[in-house]
Parts: sequence; C-alpha cells; structure tokens
Amino acid sequence: MNKKKRVLKFFGILALLLAISAGFYTYSVYKSVTATVETMHQPLDREKSEKREEQLSFQKKEPFSVLLLGVDERANDGGRSDTMIVLSVNTNTKSVEMLSIPRDTRTKIAGLDKVTKINHAFAYGGAEMAVATVEQFLDIPIDYFIKVNMESFKEIVDALDGITVFNDLNFAYGGTNFPAGEVELDGNDALKFIRMRYEDKRGDFGRQIRQREVIKAIIDKGASVTSLARYESILDVLGDNIKTNLTFSEMKDIQQNYKDARKQIHQNEVKGEGQRIYDEEFGKELYFLVVPQEEQLRLQSLLKKHLEIENG
Repeated sequence: MNKKKRVLKFFGILALLLAISAGFYTYSVYKSVTATVETMHQPLDREKSEKREEQLSFQKKEPFSVLLLGVDERANDGGRSDTMIVLSVNTNTKSVEMLSIPRDTRTKIAGLDKVTKINHAFAYGGAEMAVATVEQFLDIPIDYFIKVNMESFKEIVDALDGITVFNDLNFAYGGTNFPAGEVELDGNDALKFIRMRYEDKRGDFGRQIRQREVIKAIIDKGASVTSLARYESILDVLGDNIKTNLTFSEMKDIQQNYKDARKQIHQNEVKGEGQRIYDEEFGKELYFLVVPQEEQLRLQSLLKKHLEIENG
C-alpha cells in the first residue's frame, strides 16, 4: 500500500469514527432532553381550553398562548405567583405580545366565590386555577403554562453564561450597581434586577418592566446558542425548577414552526388604579390594583386580535 492510499485510509477511518461519535453524542442529547421534559411535564386536567372550539394545531402554525408563572416556593407553602406574564405567539406576524399582569390585580378567582388578588389563584388551586383565572380575566384561551421557581432564574442565566438587558433606571440594590443602558448580568445580578421594587417610584410596574427584559433576554440568548457543550447543566436547571403542560413533541413543533415569532417582542402592561379595600378572608384592608372595564376590554381585544380569534 503506497503512502497516498494509507493517508486516504486513515482519513476515511477518522471520518467514520467522528460520525459514530457524533451519532452517540446526538443520541445522548436526545435522551437527556426527553428525560428532562418528562420530569418537567405536568398536564392540566383538560384536553384543550374551553375557550377554543377546536384543538390547537401547530402544523397549521396557529397562534397560541402561554402563561408564565414565576413562583417563590418555600417549605410547607405552595407559594404565590408573584410573576404572571402572558405570551401570545404568532408566527404569521413574526411577533410575540408579552403582557405582565400585576400580582395585586383585583379579580374573581375562577371556580371560587372570591374576588381578591389574581396571584392568590395559584395559592388556592395551583397552575390549574391560575390558568383558569387568567383565561377568565382576559377572555382568551391559555393553551400552555410554564411554572418557574423564581430562585432558578439565577441558575438559568448562569447556565446561559449571562445575559444582556436594557435598564431604564439607574439604581443600586443588594450591593450591586445597575447603571442605565445596556447591562450585562450574571445569574446573581439577574435575580436582584427582577426583585428590586421599593427603590423604584413605579413600584411593581417598574419591576414588571425588568422582569420582561430578563425573560426577553433569556429567550434571545437561548435561541442563539449553537453549541450543545453546556446542555447538561442547562437541562439540570430546567428539570429541577420548571413545570409545564408542554410535551416534548409540542416543544419540537414550536421550535420548528414558530422560531420566527421571537423577532418582534412587544411589551404590554395592565393599567389601573391602586386602592386599599377591605378583604374578608384576611380581615383587613389590602392594596389592590383595580382595572377599569375599558382597560380590561382593550387588553382582551389586543390579545384576541394577535391570537386570530373572534372578538366576541
């Protein structure tokens, strides 16, 4: 065998070994992802939202909605959803409407004879009741929910090797300075960034802006990751801290059919008047955000249009 043939044979064997190694690596990633999604999966007690006449079809690229619940979970306490953000995803318009619902929003809790803060729905009945209450408040289908342990934002951001956000307020919190403009955040600073409230004259509204910025940055950074070298640490964080009714198959369909939707993310907020109202359950006056009917109708119309459903 001459030298040229030996070289060709060597590279042929090397290519075969690399192909086999890549196959094993891809299979390992696939198995790890499916195992993580199984750990995360928490189905709702329904086949579809009552506000949908027909089953949602990802193959037809129909717009869909997600309720993101950020929950501070403590020992012996189911927690309250201090963060409630609705995402309406429309690949036809290549856009996402992101709506923050203030935790103090006064509304009727679905399935209960109670009018109280909307974030109490999770404490009373978990994700099921939170989803039903938001559907009732916005008069739209909530197709999916993602419940995130708020402490995990730190680990998620670190797993992504940090994020970049736009900060509209110069402030210091928890020993860290956050200058106005673009800010690079590691996990620890990201958690401080979304939790600061009292140093901001806008109160919870200011915090909602920062929460939306972090979520948008996580979506952008996560979608731009091309290397799978860090996938194990990312999957560990997700599996330990997230629950969702999305299946692995549905996640694949979304990735395949809706990836262009993240090109435009529009941020929205609920407007209302802060009032102190007596609450019978707690036996004292509590602070509520009272949302006028016209504002509620405006938000309902905005999301119905984006979801391409009848505004009836």
